[in-house]
Amino acid sequence: MMVNYYTVQVKTRGEEKYIRLFRALNPDCPIEIYFPKRKIAVRRRGMMIQTTPAVFPGYLFLETEREILNRYRWQFRRTVGFFRFLKSNRNIQPLSGRDLETVLHFVKKTGPLAGFSKVYFDENDRIVVVDGPLAGLEGNIVKVDKRKKRAKIKLDLYDDSFTLDLGFELMEQAARPRH
Repeated sequence: MMVNYYTVQVKTRGEEKYIRLFRALNPDCPIEIYFPKRKIAVRRRGMMIQTTPAVFPGYLFLETEREILNRYRWQFRRTVGFFRFLKSNRNIQPLSGRDLETVLHFVKKTGPLAGFSKVYFDENDRIVVVDGPLAGLEGNIVKVDKRKKRAKIKLDLYDDSFTLDLGFELMEQAARPRH
């Protein structure tokens, strides 16, 4: 059997509640459900605090075989907060190509919580990613805010583009790798 990744759209900011409810109603379901998040520092009332917003708000990713998904598809649909399977409820399609690469980057490479990337700026003032969630996504960076220590990246998923901020830690001059 072949394992694929499928996408479920649920109520935004209700993703974790949906997962808890689904698991409570279906404790024996063998399907892995992923909800990737990212760590980011924000200023609130003059203080820097860390928050963990979703990487893909309103979307959950299922790792399973087609036959198992078919067995549980109605349980997913009946759980409060469910909107739809993608591409549609009648045409459930596994992720493939760039969509699959993007999701796997955050599901498998960074783990459930994408932390801060380690970066430095080269002599041309371009960002160079040494390690972390930004590694491999350098071509997707559309804006860098050195003061907030964030890089805005553009991601595509199911013919839709969106941007999100990922945090970074600036490496000291002496810590830069030698080329």
